[in-house]
Amino acid sequence: MRLFDWRLVVVSSVSIFAGVVCSGMLAAAPAETRPQYGGTLRVAMRAAPASLDPAFSDPAEGDSAFSYSANGTPADSFARRSLTWLIFDTLVTIGGNGRVQPALATSWQAAPGNQSGNQHWQFRIRRAVKFHDGTPLSAEIAAASLRFANPAWNVTVTADADSVVIERSTIEPATSDSDLLAELALPRNAIVKRNGDSAPSGTGGFHVVDWKPAKTLTLAADENSWRGRPFLDTIEIEMGKSFREQMTALELGRVDLVEIAPEQTHRLAQEGRRVTSSNPMELLALLFARDAASPDEKLLREALALSIERGSIRSVLLQGAGEPAASLLPNWMSGYEFVFPTGADLPRARQARDLVHTIPMWTLGYESSDPIAHLLAERVALNAKDAGLALQPSSAATADLRLVRIPLASTDPWITLSKVAATADQPAGKESGSVEGLYTSERAMLATRRMIPLFHLPVSYAASATLNNWSLRPDGSWTLADAWLGSGKHD
Repeated sequence: MRLFDWRLVVVSSVSIFAGVVCSGMLAAAPAETRPQYGGTLRVAMRAAPASLDPAFSDPAEGDSAFSYSANGTPADSFARRSLTWLIFDTLVTIGGNGRVQPALATSWQAAPGNQSGNQHWQFRIRRAVKFHDGTPLSAEIAAASLRFANPAWNVTVTADADSVVIERSTIEPATSDSDLLAELALPRNAIVKRNGDSAPSGTGGFHVVDWKPAKTLTLAADENSWRGRPFLDTIEIEMGKSFREQMTALELGRVDLVEIAPEQTHRLAQEGRRVTSSNPMELLALLFARDAASPDEKLLREALALSIERGSIRSVLLQGAGEPAASLLPNWMSGYEFVFPTGADLPRARQARDLVHTIPMWTLGYESSDPIAHLLAERVALNAKDAGLALQPSSAATADLRLVRIPLASTDPWITLSKVAATADQPAGKESGSVEGLYTSERAMLATRRMIPLFHLPVSYAASATLNNWSLRPDGSWTLADAWLGSGKHD
């Protein structure tokens, strides 16, 4: 491959990312000029979580066509992220500019490695913060929360006076300083006071008033929030609602904020709906149940990857939404996605297929609750047939390969690549902290053909005319910290 200056690409990519996010935020807040306190915001979502604990996921959430990864790691979802940010806070956050910002930790510092080979991180806890149950935030509770959420962490997390101390190996290849901070900013690492069988308590802008697991959630503004009281009085959330049910409720004025399928965004925007979309934050891909068992099987997977007409699928089935993808990371995150060709190459696909004498019938699984998954699976099977392959779409729980949706975990590319690798039950090698190292690691993962990327999709929402000043976080979740309800008549 021809060498070029990766840094220029990444800087350009980050600048584009920041611009897109900002434009989305502005689109989400066509403004009445004077914010108003009070009112109840009504929200609907597909997810139906059985727990509010950020460290717990339930396979029945239904926010994605893929609820659990191949290695049993709890699933992630954009809805769960949104709920977490309402109720809980992390030690640090990642701003829209990609920079780490203080949250429950006011400052942090890292000392060089000591004689034992460990690096010492110290996070000073913000003072005068209380959990919703009235318990003061302490370093002991914060450290215990992180240990609970990360039992497999190869680090030591302890409390020292008013600070959380993290010690990790300086020779650990999969983490750098920026990776550690990005990891702590993930929703699953929100600081939680766990109260046994009771609902977990947080320090966020809203506290739980009523919680019926997998059905409804009512939140109220925390009058003494360390960030300041939100404008909204209460938020009522209905769970387990399909895209169609959500849109019907919005049209009838029963809810103010709903999720919409990416393929519906263009049509709804043309109809005058207030639609807001994130940068591509979801990977749509084919995931095989196991690694290729032979060179012949790997050739057949290569033929499948070359047969897929991503461009026509995007135009017809996705209605122009998203970006065709042959890489795991979107271009705005890595800066190099364009080096992976996304176009179909049927002659090469047939050539690879002709090298194999026995062609198996693969079952292609899809999630029946996903409104477009069946059509996507049938189209992929048709493309495969043109290359001489045999795929049978199936909604059964087990299949040779599945059509999956994977929420990208972070705006940090290394964190995201490692989480995608965990989903595919693959090791995420780390050559170095450079873009060249990132590219090498991703290319090695793709070469196994355990996963075939198809598209990078945005997360999209529609809002009523009365909802003002809400916005999207870079991770695709919504934030209502500054949202308020008005008359619906905008200047």
